[in-house]
Amino acid sequence: MSLDPSFVGRTYPPTAPSQVGREKIREFATAIGATDPAHHDPAAARALGHPDVVAPPTFPVLITMAASQQIVDDPALGVDYSRVVHGDQRFAYTRPVVAGDELVCVNTIEEISSRSGHGFLTTRTDVTTVAGEPVVAVWSKLVVRGES
Repeated sequence: MSLDPSFVGRTYPPTAPSQVGREKIREFATAIGATDPAHHDPAAARALGHPDVVAPPTFPVLITMAASQQIVDDPALGVDYSRVVHGDQRFAYTRPVVAGDELVCVNTIEEISSRSGHGFLTTRTDVTTVAGEPVVAVWSKLVVRGES
C-alpha cells in the first residue's frame, strides 16, 4: 500500500503533556556520551542561566517518537511500519529543553512523495510548553521501503 498524498498538510491533535525529568535527561546524556555538566548537574546548568539541567539537542526525539505514533497508527495514511527506515532528522530550537518542562507535541505531515518504488514521508512536530510557549520544531523523514 502506498502513502496517501492527500494527507499532506494534515495536522493531528495535540498530545497529552509529557513531563521532562532530570533523571531522564541525565540518562539520555549518558547514553549518547554528552558529558557537558549542564546535562547532569543543576548547579552547572543554573550557572549558565537555566532553571535546571539542560537536555542535549537530540533529546526531543524521545518525545516526538512517541507522538509520531498518531501518524504511523493512522490506517488511512498507509504506513507499513515493518518497512520503515529512518531517513533524516532536523531540529530548530526556540529555547533549550530543561528538566521540569511539560511539553506538548503537534504533528503535521509536510510532504509525501514516491521515488523508485519507495514512499517518503516528512513530518514536522511542533513542541511547546503546556502554556503554548514554542520550544523546538522537529522534522523527521521516514522512508517506507517498497516491496521488492
